[in-house]
Amino acid sequence: MNKFSSFLTGAILGALVGAAAALLFTPASGDELQAQSREWVETLWSDAQRAAEEKRLELEAQLAKLKRQEL
Repeated sequence: MNKFSSFLTGAILGALVGAAAALLFTPASGDELQAQSREWVETLWSDAQRAAEEKRLELEAQLAKLKRQEL
């Protein structure tokens, strides 16, 4: 477990350093970067909501099918 926690810590720190470097060396201005980041987060959020809704509908259909089989 110690090796895994060391790997996970290194991966998280590497991601943070990479993100910071990308922000520092990006050619976009601060306002442009904020707008792009906001758009990316909004797209990600809407995709996650759509996926959750699809999964909920799928699970509800499976539950209804199982209830019909029990009767």
